[in-house]
Amino acid sequence: MGKMIKVGMGDLKVAKCPDNLTTLGLGSCVGAVVYDKNTKISGMLHCMLPDSTKISNNTNIAKFADTGLDELLRQMTALGARKSSMVAKIAGGAQMFAFKNSNDLLRVGDRNVEAVKKKLKQMGIPIIAEDTGLNYGRTIEFYSETGILLIKAVGKGQKEI
Repeated sequence: MGKMIKVGMGDLKVAKCPDNLTTLGLGSCVGAVVYDKNTKISGMLHCMLPDSTKISNNTNIAKFADTGLDELLRQMTALGARKSSMVAKIAGGAQMFAFKNSNDLLRVGDRNVEAVKKKLKQMGIPIIAEDTGLNYGRTIEFYSETGILLIKAVGKGQKEI
């Protein structure tokens, strides 16, 4: 059993098997895991916002779906992962607060999920499993040996995707 590498908010990390990846407290943020099935090299991004081009001070590339996934892929490839055998699993993107009007700015969770899906599609990486939306936070753990993404939610128990 490898070590568990923590990914902070607006952060990304890559790991080689047997090491695993986890991120805590995904609310409207999305946790995107990209995994090379052959080399078992994995990466996890905890992105907070959908689009770096909309923000002027965007020095933290991991905060955003677009630049975060680009950087994740770059780091994974540097470790020897191959894009042709990569798949993705995503979780999070909850609507944490109830609003009367569904103003676009308030739909951060939905927009994060859409942005991650769009970016992965552009990169040609298929999403093979997801647990997104609804109104509760999630903590996720990715196990590189098995490719299992464990999702824990307070009061919801846990599930594997």
